[in-house]
Amino acid sequence: MGEAQTGWMFDVFVSFRTEDTGNNFTDHLYTALDQKGIVTFRHDALERGKPISSEIQKSIRESRFSIVVFSRSYACSNRCLDELVGILECMKSKGQTVFPVFYDVDPSDVRKQRGCFEKAFCEHKQYFMDKVESWRAALKATANLSGWDLKNKSESKVIQEIAEKIFNQLSQEVSSVPKDLVGIDSLVKEMNMYLDTGVDDVRITGICGEKGIGKTTIAQAVFDSLSVKFDGSSFLANIKEVSEKQGLVPLQEQLISEILMARNMKIRNVHRGVNTIRNSLCRKKILLVLDGVDRLEQLENLGGNRDWFGAGSRIIITTRDENLLSRYRVDRIYRAAKLNHDDALLLFCWKAFKQGRPPEDYAGLCNLVLDHAKGVPSALEALGSFLFGRSLPEWQGAVHRLAQVPCTWDYLK
Repeated sequence: MGEAQTGWMFDVFVSFRTEDTGNNFTDHLYTALDQKGIVTFRHDALERGKPISSEIQKSIRESRFSIVVFSRSYACSNRCLDELVGILECMKSKGQTVFPVFYDVDPSDVRKQRGCFEKAFCEHKQYFMDKVESWRAALKATANLSGWDLKNKSESKVIQEIAEKIFNQLSQEVSSVPKDLVGIDSLVKEMNMYLDTGVDDVRITGICGEKGIGKTTIAQAVFDSLSVKFDGSSFLANIKEVSEKQGLVPLQEQLISEILMARNMKIRNVHRGVNTIRNSLCRKKILLVLDGVDRLEQLENLGGNRDWFGAGSRIIITTRDENLLSRYRVDRIYRAAKLNHDDALLLFCWKAFKQGRPPEDYAGLCNLVLDHAKGVPSALEALGSFLFGRSLPEWQGAVHRLAQVPCTWDYLK
């Protein structure tokens, strides 16, 4: 797993009683969160030799969400109750979002500490009198929050609801960095409007333009903003390069694995892959990006026909070959264009100076770089990243050498 999506150490902390739910509900919840790429703290990940209570409290403070699984013996554990107090403190001080789950217990029993909760507190009064009041308050406050009551409900459906709820909220919080969308934000918005996820037809769109013009960046921005609205999604990058080296089977395996969240998917050959994609995805509303396509057979064996996918599905294709899009009969073609001077300067400055305009001593040099890059976004990003952090003499030398070579960007996407 990678880093948490929001800048916290973890996306989710789960507080639960191991004896009640550790080998069933909570274990299945961990799996569902992991499959959606949600970084979740686990007690069994603690290093041996470290104080458990301090490490747990630290992990609570470093989590964006907390899920509290109330079960019959939850209140019997002073560790769980200490966790709950820490979770409530983080909710108040850091804005952590907390979701209660009521597993085989009545929410009102948790709020009012009746039944098994009352029995647990009778025991606690003998040994933890100084903590009982704060524990009771934490139970009441958490039980009053909006969450899930599993009474007469399917555990698997509730688990999926929880995972989707957190995934959607995390996705909404992850905003695109303005500098990455300089000059193309209007096109991204236009595509999002056309791809209207509320309409049940299957739509195929193409993005064409020369190398380095920003086709992949546009497709990625659209993919990031819309993927949470589909049953499954897949971004197949650099199809030309991957297919030349490995063929189409690995791409078919990736497509199916990402959409169905099925690991270790194995396909014998391309023909078998076509049948698997068509048969397993024909009822799913999916979002698929086919990036860097250069041959019709790639589209035919990865995107196939519209009836391969369920109602409301969207397919986005990026290519340098506009004729290929016409032959595949896409519904709409978007053309990525070079950046104008102002947008080119803004993009370059974000990469070179981490701000929107150049320092005064660098203005003339920046214009020389812009003349060389000719509005190609990938060129501007590459040059800006190369020059970032260098002193003025280094800039002068680099720009002087740059002026001596032709403007070719064969090494760029």
